[in-house]
Amino acid sequence: MAIDKIDYQKMTQDALRGVVRAALDIAAKDGLPGDHHFFIAFSTGAPGVNISARLRERHPEEMTIVLQHQYWDLDIAPDKFTIKLSFNNIPETLVVPFAAVKGFLDPSVQFGLQFENGAPKTAQTDAAALETETKDSSEGDDADKGETETGDSEVVSLDAFRKK
Repeated sequence: MAIDKIDYQKMTQDALRGVVRAALDIAAKDGLPGDHHFFIAFSTGAPGVNISARLRERHPEEMTIVLQHQYWDLDIAPDKFTIKLSFNNIPETLVVPFAAVKGFLDPSVQFGLQFENGAPKTAQTDAAALETETKDSSEGDDADKGETETGDSEVVSLDAFRKK
């Protein structure tokens, strides 16, 4: 087998992470249009990730955030994004390099990207299954809940949406 000296896998991964960057850039500039909202899973131990010790303790390996109703100060840089969210009524600023992103999902249009083992995958999701899985995961651990317009938001796992 020939050795890939160009590293097409990395180039593809970087290009697909550019889709995540572009979607977040739209949200930062204009807000989320229509029913769009994002689930973003990232590795909490990846280089450059900056979250509080409290969140790192609760999510030592991976964390999923939801950008929908309440988020503040979303700032997009070429290699990372910064966002302020509320967890249990405590504001937290998160810094997430795009290289740490493991999954991106916009259930409003059934679009998702998954980054595993350096190989990105696109994923179509079923909106009804997503809603069911989100409700199921939100019933488990109240400690992960933050604040939205209704007072409840949650950190959920994208594992239920991943193809095995």
